[in-house]
Amino acid sequence: MQNSTPVTVFLFNSYVAKGNIRYLYFMVTLLIYLLIVFVNTVLITTIARERKLHEPMYIFICNLSLNGVYGSTAFYPNILANLLSETPSISRTGCLTQIFFIFTYGSFEYSVLALMGYDRYVSICHPLMYSSIMTPCKMIQLLVFVYTYPICINLIHLILTIRLPLCGFIIEKVYCDNWSVVRLSCSDVSVNSSFGYVVTVTVMCFPFAVIIYSYVRILAVCLKSTKEARAKALQTCTPHLLSFTNYSVATFFEILQHRFDLSNMPHVVRTMMSINFVLLPPLLNPIVYGVKLQEIRRRTMKMFFGKHINSVGASVGKKQKTTLVQKNVSITL
Repeated sequence: MQNSTPVTVFLFNSYVAKGNIRYLYFMVTLLIYLLIVFVNTVLITTIARERKLHEPMYIFICNLSLNGVYGSTAFYPNILANLLSETPSISRTGCLTQIFFIFTYGSFEYSVLALMGYDRYVSICHPLMYSSIMTPCKMIQLLVFVYTYPICINLIHLILTIRLPLCGFIIEKVYCDNWSVVRLSCSDVSVNSSFGYVVTVTVMCFPFAVIIYSYVRILAVCLKSTKEARAKALQTCTPHLLSFTNYSVATFFEILQHRFDLSNMPHVVRTMMSINFVLLPPLLNPIVYGVKLQEIRRRTMKMFFGKHINSVGASVGKKQKTTLVQKNVSITL
């Protein structure tokens, strides 16, 4: 066993931007972060203000956006600070805090996506029982579970990491993750590794299985339905499938870096792969739901241009009514 040293600060060695180019990276990163906060806040506000959107499907979408803001806020501020720093670093406490926030963000994302898949399954496969199954009480219970369980299991995971003596302080990423700290340990990490598999199975594989099962059942029902019913099911399921695929691909890239040596790949590519799961999902999710779901799109437009839309709608209605009256008069004559 090597001699451990008390580590109070971790240094990041993946920040390669030097000179004035780092200010460009800073501005691009800041713009991305502000855009993520903006689009998610708009979606959350729209759903919160409109009573007609207080249904399970939209409440779950709102939680997905809340999680996007949560994960981004745990990630981007430290990145922005380090882009302007001569020596990119983070305190030990800050590193462990970031690990917990980012890991719970990832766990919440998959859990909420699993809830959304289950909601679509009940809605399409058991439409007559939907209101009795997805009651407000049941919805709250499910949300409490998908938030409480990841917090508990990731807290245990973090405690196992905190106890490890460390022999290094260089993290080969632009942010802190659990494995980057564990690999710096001087002692046996078999317990951490074994528990890491438990965490992966429970917070990733189980929700993944729920989503796959839900869509297999949905597909079976759609194959027996009419063309109109299939189109309606596809309309409500497409945004969720896009979000699920987007996050799964991003997570796959992150796991790929942990399991394989990718040192031959360009540094920029490796960095983008490692931050993809906190870049694309929180940015694209609200855009996808805003574009694909007519109810959200319409009410978002109403929130920003309410008076204009109402006046346009009134004038169009008045014009249609006048045209109808004229036709009736012509027919009478």
